[in-house]
Amino acid sequence: MLGDVIIRVRDRVLPASQRRSLEELTQDLDLSTGDTTSKRSAFWTMLTLSSVIAAGGVLTDSTATVIGAMIIAPLSTPIMGIALGSVQRRRTGSARTVLLACLLVIAVGMVMSVALPNDYDLLSNSQISSRTSPGLMDLVAALATGFAGAVALARRDVAAVLPGVAIAISLVPPLVVAGVCLGQLSGWLALGALVLFVSNLFALVFGGMVVFASLGYGAEADTAAGRPARRAYAAMALLFAVVFVPLTANTVLTFLLNSWTGITKDAAQQWLAEESGASVTGVDATSRTMYIHVRVPGDLPPVRSLLERLEGRIPDGIPVVVDASRGRRIDAGVVGD
Repeated sequence: MLGDVIIRVRDRVLPASQRRSLEELTQDLDLSTGDTTSKRSAFWTMLTLSSVIAAGGVLTDSTATVIGAMIIAPLSTPIMGIALGSVQRRRTGSARTVLLACLLVIAVGMVMSVALPNDYDLLSNSQISSRTSPGLMDLVAALATGFAGAVALARRDVAAVLPGVAIAISLVPPLVVAGVCLGQLSGWLALGALVLFVSNLFALVFGGMVVFASLGYGAEADTAAGRPARRAYAAMALLFAVVFVPLTANTVLTFLLNSWTGITKDAAQQWLAEESGASVTGVDATSRTMYIHVRVPGDLPPVRSLLERLEGRIPDGIPVVVDASRGRRIDAGVVGD
């Protein structure tokens, strides 16, 4: 019964009249077949150019430029080649190509990071901050995009959606961000960007394997050729674990930080309640420090009372900084001291 349902869904999503043949997919996704010289020349040329464009967009905080780099980036081709090769149980060299491509893009980001001053605040750049703290929702979106990309490749009539898929599945920009962060000696931010890339890599390969396998593209493969299928599945399970654990941890941390910033804002508002015209304009949690932005026409009340209001409501040991109007900044101290 379940098998019949799956077949009906497959035939709805991928009607036989619109399915591309295995030969067509292999020609498009496998850089080691056909005119390999032309394929590889085009791949490396476009990858290098897209890396430079993405790096320029990241360094100038230009969303439009980064989107342009996403559209022309060819990195999804060998990644989907990994999925097709895994389904066919044969070696294609796609994994090696992806690894070398990642190293190239990261190197471009590192080289172009020299344009930034040493004291540059990376998190002030939205192109960097948005790609260095991924969560579970990024993985969910990536999985949906991976399936969309695989379906678009397998169907002849929806190839027009591939540019949209290229924009949705962020591949080159996170690697560029990792390179920029490494160039600025910010290892943790670089790791966050790499986790985002790996989650998108997993989503593309997983979506491709499911779609290609459902179409029977691996049925004609010689089971004795290449690595056994169980190795591919084991590799996917390991990759999922590598992605899922940090994304879950970061999601939980983000939830806690949002909760703590809300508590801190409430405490700060109570702290300023008796000051006429005073208000809390915002609370940010940056680098394990709570920054409370306030507007006060006169003098601030004693900051010790603020710390007492926070004690027991947020974890001890968190530094608190009050940013007041007219450029005043007060290090209130550490919660729990």
